[in-house]
Amino acid sequence: MKPFLGSVFCTKCLSDCNCHPEIIHIELTSSFREEWTELILTRQWPQTFCSMEQCTTNLSYWTLHGLWPNAGMSCNTSWHFNASLIEDLIPEMEKYWPNLLASSSTKFWQHEWIKHGTCAAKADSLNSQHKYFSKALELNLKYDLNSVLKNNKIVPSEEYYTLDQVETAITSFFGVKPKIQCVHPGKGGQVQTLGQIEICVDRDFQLIDCEKSTKEIWSNVIPPVLVSGQSELSVCDHSVPVYYPPVPSRS
Repeated sequence: MKPFLGSVFCTKCLSDCNCHPEIIHIELTSSFREEWTELILTRQWPQTFCSMEQCTTNLSYWTLHGLWPNAGMSCNTSWHFNASLIEDLIPEMEKYWPNLLASSSTKFWQHEWIKHGTCAAKADSLNSQHKYFSKALELNLKYDLNSVLKNNKIVPSEEYYTLDQVETAITSFFGVKPKIQCVHPGKGGQVQTLGQIEICVDRDFQLIDCEKSTKEIWSNVIPPVLVSGQSELSVCDHSVPVYYPPVPSRS
């Protein structure tokens, strides 16, 4: 089986990089070109992301990280991103899908299109840039994390929550199990920080349970995301309190 060249995330951007992480190339087996069966709608908490990446933001709502098929990466690198094709979506994308590391988000969207969108586009319902990005925005609003958590009295706070509280709030509303990821405590730490939440849908965009096994999307080729050289973003631990960091107050 001949390998093909794909892309994965580095843990940090280079100083002149306008995307989230730097893109590097590694060899992947062609098995990654198999048809996808589900999409992973991934949202991130900006305050946690910026604590990892040394950025600043005053955003107080969950933002899109991406809409990822569970199979395939960079399926057609010759299908270049063209912002003019999604011009009508850009105001909404700038609000809900911003690049937290730079003032312009174009390079971030370009990265998401090449890496994930070109694979999602194997489905007729997502076979254009406009279809892909508009569907991600539609699902983000339809499955609104901000209101679900707030309505269950889970808000950014210096107080801690249990993972059961967070998971139950989402599961009871949507009727499916999410995948919740945290920054785990370093040596001697006692809390984990809420960082990313995934909601999964099938090819018809119907909600399904997200997998939590180690045999998940790219898990055998992507190294753990290191945080400050000590920890990583991975599935939250039910036995550890959860910190949902608030937006820092301005003095």
